[in-house]
Amino acid sequence: MGGHGTDLQVTEAPGVEKKNNAELEKQWGTLQVDQSRTGEPLRECVRSAMASYFDQLDGHTASGLHRMVLGEVEAPLLESVLSYTGGNQTQAAEVLGINRATLRKKLKEYNLG
Repeated sequence: MGGHGTDLQVTEAPGVEKKNNAELEKQWGTLQVDQSRTGEPLRECVRSAMASYFDQLDGHTASGLHRMVLGEVEAPLLESVLSYTGGNQTQAAEVLGINRATLRKKLKEYNLG
């Protein structure tokens, strides 16, 4: 991700079976929010990134957007909270308002733990 955490990388593309991120990025590119929007609320950055994504589809059908967007937001959220808590997973789970087991599952899912 970029320095401001505003890049959205394509992690799933229409009609493409599981491929690693490098293969998908080569095929579909990397989506970015215009840097002038970095001061806007996250909600507006997501709207802008999704508009850009849809424009770049070039007639292809979109799929897997929910997972793609959640992955791009959730992973840096977890990283930030863990940094804030000094790596203490119990405290991080409390800050996030989730169960510690759920946190550990998500860390494993994103290869963060």
